[in-house]
Amino acid sequence: MPITEQQLLQILPNAGQRVGVFVPALNRAMIRFGITSNVRAAAFLAQVGHESAQLTALIENLNYGAQGLANTWPARYRGADGKPNALAIQIARNPPLIANTTYAGRNGNGPVSSGDGWLYRGRGLIQITGRANYRAAGAGIGQPLEDQPQLLEQPDVAAMSAAWWWSANGLSDLADAGRFDDITRRINGGLNGQTERLALWAKAKAVLV
Repeated sequence: MPITEQQLLQILPNAGQRVGVFVPALNRAMIRFGITSNVRAAAFLAQVGHESAQLTALIENLNYGAQGLANTWPARYRGADGKPNALAIQIARNPPLIANTTYAGRNGNGPVSSGDGWLYRGRGLIQITGRANYRAAGAGIGQPLEDQPQLLEQPDVAAMSAAWWWSANGLSDLADAGRFDDITRRINGGLNGQTERLALWAKAKAVLV
């Protein structure tokens, strides 16, 4: 059953007037990729709600200070003393340099000098990150995302790419089994933000299920 504006606003109240744009985009995307049961929709909306700050952020914010870098990527930016290392201090508050340094040589990106890290930083409702992932998502939804990465900032493409990613990674099966922690791990690599994700999931289930 398609979600309504009223339902989405109950689940993601901070989305405000953006629900009017996103409801049709989300409905099209969820239908196309089989997120059609209330159980699946509740888990999907909770996760994309968290990842996008309730539909208000479609592009990754990389304006980190040195301590933020050390907290977010400790293996790369935290010294043996537990404090930000020299690299973290050097690149702090420089989002393009942070992206190019952090994402260099990963997910199909070139070296720091290529600028791929910044060009292919996280975008969409589930932050698609890296040249190879942009290419794969583009192929999955029929959009030239590698050549035009900014397309992922458009609501229709942001929603469609998220539903494609969800489907491609088998997350509907996990939703059917109630394995919400495993969904978060597959999206995030850990359980970062899980308290908010669970709160949104509970709200979505109350509204939809």
